[in-house]
Amino acid sequence: MTLATGAPRPFKVAISQDAINAIMARVAAFRMPDMPEGGGWAYGAAPEFMEALIAYWRDGFDWWAAQDGLNRFPQFTARVGEIDIHFVHEKGSQPAPRALILSHGWPGSYFEFLHIVEKLAHPERFGGRAEDGFDVVVPSLPGYGFSGKPKKPISPRTIAAHFDALMTGSLGYARYLAQGGDWGSAVSGWLAYEGKGCAGAHLNMLGWRAPGVNPESDEEKAQAMQAAGLFEAEGAYFRLHSTKPSTLAYAMMDSPVGACAWIVEKFHGWSDLRNGGIEAAYTKDQLLTNVMIYLVSDTFATATWLYRGLFEDQSGAPVPPGARIEKPMGLARFPIDIMPMPPRSLVERMMNVVHWSDMSEGGHFAALERPDLLVADINAYARAAGY
Repeated sequence: MTLATGAPRPFKVAISQDAINAIMARVAAFRMPDMPEGGGWAYGAAPEFMEALIAYWRDGFDWWAAQDGLNRFPQFTARVGEIDIHFVHEKGSQPAPRALILSHGWPGSYFEFLHIVEKLAHPERFGGRAEDGFDVVVPSLPGYGFSGKPKKPISPRTIAAHFDALMTGSLGYARYLAQGGDWGSAVSGWLAYEGKGCAGAHLNMLGWRAPGVNPESDEEKAQAMQAAGLFEAEGAYFRLHSTKPSTLAYAMMDSPVGACAWIVEKFHGWSDLRNGGIEAAYTKDQLLTNVMIYLVSDTFATATWLYRGLFEDQSGAPVPPGARIEKPMGLARFPIDIMPMPPRSLVERMMNVVHWSDMSEGGHFAALERPDLLVADINAYARAAGY
């Protein structure tokens, strides 16, 4: 896929007071639904936590401080094909260009990565070496946040083509590395498989899979059964997003608290909370900033389209059975995830794995949950890949 690209244009998040007032009026008017006694998180977003979060949203959360935080790194938009791509672009301390694109997923946003941008771009500020820095690019996926909205559902493969064009066309990088979890792992996998400028990718979820590569060993089969059971218990959101996303959008468009509960419940269910509850992993400000990005940009609906696009958008030639990514790949296997990473033996049949880490702690939203672990692993992968 060849896409025309435009030059980057400076961008800042600047939401109007009227827009914030409209959201907060609906938050203030929200009435709690009836809930099963003693249910906690077992039935969905726990009422005790949601009541506390809503109260803080009404009386303690400062959107303007959050907006200042979103604007602390240089941001731009660039036209790629028919979509405006929004992205952070922090040039690193290293003397020669050395680029890294970080891709988020659902229900996250580019906000997930803002906590690690400086550590990746300017390692000398944290006890590292300036020459190990990256030019860090953090885009919003099309249909998410402050990127443009596609006219219909598109797939991770199509997004990867847009991101490759952004990196090589709009930004002029001949080579770059990619990193991602959730949908970002699928996008990064596609970048490594067919991106013109991508030199390899680091994944903290396995979102790209080769057809015809199936579990063979007892360990691989046991893990596949465990993953299938987990998806059966937790995957209702996926089935709804991929079949009837528009029906869900009608409700969420009118209820900021409903959208918040839909998103926050996943942050609880997909995170490593073995050492405490959800607030041991995230602050209320972090959770609400991420939610507000969906609300102020009116992208709750278009963000869910990516699930339908996975099946509808068949751009590109079919991937042959047994295909393999030959570029150097790094994988960080965090213990808690909605889609647990298979054993290395299976992954190596699909990818040229040059770096593998079995993490002792952490979950799906690694950049927010365990930022230092993720940064260290990205750097270790880059060295192993010779980049």
